Amino acid sequence: MDLFRKYLTGPQEGAQPTGADTVERLCDRVQSSTLIDDRRDAVRALKSLSRKFRLEVGAQAMGILIGILQTDRTDAEIVGYALDTLCNVLSTEPADDEDEAETAPQLPEDIGSQFTEMFVKEQENVVILLSLLEEYDFHIRWPTVRLLTMLLANRSKEIQDIILSSPMGVSKLMDLLSDSREIIRNDGLLLLIQLTRGSTNIQKIVAFENAFERLLSIISEEGDSDGGIVVEDCFLLLLNLLKNNSSNQNFFKEGSYIQRLPAFFELPPPDKTSEGWSAQKVTNIHLMLQLVRTMVSPNNPMQQTTLSQKVMHNCGLLEKLCNILMASGVPADVLTETINTVSEVIRGSQGNQEYFASVLAPSNPPRPAIVVLLMSMVNEKQPFVLRCAVLYCFQSFLYKNELGQSQIIQTLLPSTAEVNTISAGQLLCGGLFSSDSLSTWFAAVALLHAMVDNVSQKEQLLRVQLATSLGNPPVSLLQQCTNILAQGGKVQTRMGLLMLLCHWLSHCPITVTHFLNNNANVPFLISQISSSEGDEMELVIQGLCAFLLGLCVLYNQDQVQGNEKAYLRQIIEKRIGVEQFTDKLTQVSKHESYSRAAKRPEMNYKRANEVFFDYEFTRLFRGLENEVLKAVSPSQDNEVEDNKRKVALDQHESIVKQFQDLIREQDGQLNSLRAELSESQGKISEADSKLEEFLNQVQQLKDQNALLKAQRGQSSLFFSLLSNALVFSQVAVAHKVRVMSRNCKLKRAAEIEKLRSQLMAGNTEDTANTAILSERNALSLKVAELEEELSERAKEKSKLQDDFTALDQKALDQEKSEVEIEKMELQTELDSTKKEQEDLLVLLADQDTKLSSYKTKLKDLGQNITDDEDDDLDDDDDEDDD
Repeated sequence: MDLFRKYLTGPQEGAQPTGADTVERLCDRVQSSTLIDDRRDAVRALKSLSRKFRLEVGAQAMGILIGILQTDRTDAEIVGYALDTLCNVLSTEPADDEDEAETAPQLPEDIGSQFTEMFVKEQENVVILLSLLEEYDFHIRWPTVRLLTMLLANRSKEIQDIILSSPMGVSKLMDLLSDSREIIRNDGLLLLIQLTRGSTNIQKIVAFENAFERLLSIISEEGDSDGGIVVEDCFLLLLNLLKNNSSNQNFFKEGSYIQRLPAFFELPPPDKTSEGWSAQKVTNIHLMLQLVRTMVSPNNPMQQTTLSQKVMHNCGLLEKLCNILMASGVPADVLTETINTVSEVIRGSQGNQEYFASVLAPSNPPRPAIVVLLMSMVNEKQPFVLRCAVLYCFQSFLYKNELGQSQIIQTLLPSTAEVNTISAGQLLCGGLFSSDSLSTWFAAVALLHAMVDNVSQKEQLLRVQLATSLGNPPVSLLQQCTNILAQGGKVQTRMGLLMLLCHWLSHCPITVTHFLNNNANVPFLISQISSSEGDEMELVIQGLCAFLLGLCVLYNQDQVQGNEKAYLRQIIEKRIGVEQFTDKLTQVSKHESYSRAAKRPEMNYKRANEVFFDYEFTRLFRGLENEVLKAVSPSQDNEVEDNKRKVALDQHESIVKQFQDLIREQDGQLNSLRAELSESQGKISEADSKLEEFLNQVQQLKDQNALLKAQRGQSSLFFSLLSNALVFSQVAVAHKVRVMSRNCKLKRAAEIEKLRSQLMAGNTEDTANTAILSERNALSLKVAELEEELSERAKEKSKLQDDFTALDQKALDQEKSEVEIEKMELQTELDSTKKEQEDLLVLLADQDTKLSSYKTKLKDLGQNITDDEDDDLDDDDDEDDD
C-alpha cells in the first residue's frame, strides 16, 4: 500500500482538484446514487479516466466496479462500462494515445500484475466473470473475454486453478468458439491459448469438449493455409493441446483428425506459383508442419509415434509433404521445416522409409529425392540450416533401416558405379574430401549413420577404393581418411573424420586390423594424445584420438604383428600414461557441444561454428567410454593368464553344459514316467468303478441264487463253481498287477544305475577341478532326489497292488466280457427254472381245484369226510408241492 499512498496523496489547500479527487468523487457518486442513470454516468466517467489515472481508478474503484457486476447485472450498459474500466486498469500494455502517455504519471511496469493479484485474491471475482459469459449481449460478453485473457496473461496459474474448480468453467469458454460474432470468437481463441498453456488437465478437458473438430472447421472456413491470423491462432491452440500431451495426441489420432491434415498442404496451381508466398501463409505452413512434427516427435512414446507415422502414410500426408519438398518456388525456411517434418515422419518407420526412397525429383533425368537432398547438403552455397535439415533427413532415413544402409554403401562400391550418373556414394565421397570443412563434417556424419549398428556394412565399406591422382594406384577409403586426418586441417574436418573412424572401428575387429596395418596410424594417435598444447577444441580432438586408440585395444584380435593388444597397452602406459590418457578421454564428454548434441537427434544449430558432435556418436561414446578405460588399464597386462582362465572357464562351462543337458534329459524322462503313472492311475480308477459295479451285479446274482437254493438243490453246485471262478479271476488280476509293478521297478532301477554309471564315468574323467566336483556333487544329490522320488512312486504302486487296482484295461475288458457271458447263461438257467416252477405251481393249483371239486361232490353224494381226511389231503398236496 505504500506504493498507492505515494501516488494518492491528497491535494494542498487552494490547489486544483487532482485525478485522485475526481476519482474519489465519482466513486462516492456510484455508491450513493439511487438512480441507475447517475451510476451509469459515473462509471462511464471512471472508464474515461482509467487510462490516464490508472493507479487512482484501480486503487479506489476496483471493489466498487466488482460490486456493480453483481448488483447491476441487468443493465448491460453499466456492466459493459465496468468491465472496460477493469480491462484498462489490469492491462499490462502501454497507453496507445501518445498524449495520454506523456501526461500520465510514470507507473511501475508491473502495475497491471499487482492489480491482477488484488483482483484474484477473491476467487469469487473470477467466478462472476465466468457467469457473465452466459450473457449473449455483446457489451458484456466481449469485454468479459478480454478481461479474462488479461487475467490469464498476468496470473495464469491462479486463474487456471479457479476455472478448473468452477463447474462448467471450461465449457463456458469453449462456447465462445461457436459464437457467430467473429470478434468474440477470435478473442475467445486468444483466451483459450492463454488458458491451455502449461496445464495438462485443462488441455484434456478442452480436447474432449470437441476442440479439434471446431478448430479444424474454423481453419477450413478461413481458407486453410491461405487464411489470415485466425488460422494462425487456431494452430497455436492446437499445438498447445497436443505438445507433450500423449492423451490428446492419442485422441487426435483415434478421432481420424490426421486424415484431415493433407488438405492443408495443397500446393497452389502452377500458374499461381509466381505470385509468391505471403508472410501469413509462410507462418501458417510453419505451424501446420509443427503440428505434424508434434504427432511424430521422437520424444513421444514409440508405439504412438509408429501408429501416427503409419496413418500419415496411408492418408497421403507423407506424399503431400514430399511434393512440397520437390516443388519449386518454396521459400527456404518453409523448405527447411518441411525437410525436418519429413525426417520425423519417416524416422524408424520401414514403410515410410521405403516410400521416401522411391520419391523422384522432377528433373531430367529424374533423380531420387535422397540424391537431390545430398547435393544440397554438400553444397557450401546453400543456407546452413537447410544443410542441417538435409543431414537430419538422411539420418532419419537410415535410422533402423538396414536395407537403406546397404543401398547407400552399395553406391560406393566399384561394381555398382555407373557412368554419367550421380549417386549418393559419389556425393558423400566428394563432400568427405572437400575443401569446405563443414561439407567434410556433414559427409562424415552421413557415412557414419550408414554403419550404425551394422557390422556387415562396416566390412563392406573396407572394399571401397578411391582414385587419388592420375597414374597412382587407388587407395582404400579407410586409408584416405587417415591420410587426410594426419595432414591436420580445420577442427570440423578432423572432428568429422575422427567420429567416422570411431564408429567404423567399434564392434568390428576386421576394421581394427585394417587400421593397424598402416604403421603410421598408431604413432600419429600417440603424438596427438601426448601433446599438451592447444585450446579447448584441441583438447577435445586429443580426447577423440584417445578414444580411437582405445578402440584399437578393445577390439584388437592380435592379427597385426607389432600392434598386439598387450603391446598397445604397454605403449599407452609408457608413452602417455594411463592417468593422462583417462584425462584426455574424459575431456570429450565435458565439452558443451557434446552435451548439446546428446539431447536430441535433430541438429538445432543456428551458426556453422557450433557444429562439432553428432547425436549417434555421443551414444557410442557414452556406451564404450568405460569399456575403453578398462581395456587400457594395467590390470589387463597378464594376457596369458587371461587366456588360460578363459580356456578353463570354457571347459568348465562345456562340462557343466553336458551335465545340464543330461539332467534336462532325465527330467524329461521322469516327466514322461509321471505322465504315464498319472494315466495309469486314471485307468485304474475307471477299472475300480467298473469292478465295483461288476461285484455288485455278482452280489445280486448271489442273492438270487440263495433264494433258488431252497427250491433246487442242484443249483448250489453251479454257484459254488461260479464263486470259485470269480476268486480265481481276482487272483489272476492281482498276479498281473504284481508283474507290472515288478517290471516298472526294474525299469526305474536300470535308469538309476545308468545315471550312476554316467556320474562315475564323469568322476573318473577329471577329479582335479574343484568347481566341477561340486557341480557333480550337486548332480549326485539330484540323482538321490530322483531315487527317493522313485521309491515313493514304488510305494504308491505297492499300495495299488494291495488294492487290486493295477489292472490292464484290455485284460479287464476281456475278463468282464467272459463274466457277462456267464452271467447271461446263469440268467437263462434261472429263467428256465422259474418257468418250470411256475408250470408246477399251475399244475398244483389245478390239482387242488380238482380235489376241492371232488370233495364237494363226495359231500353232495352223502359221503362223510372228516377233518383229518381234509388235513391229509392238504398234506398230500404239500408233499406233492415239495
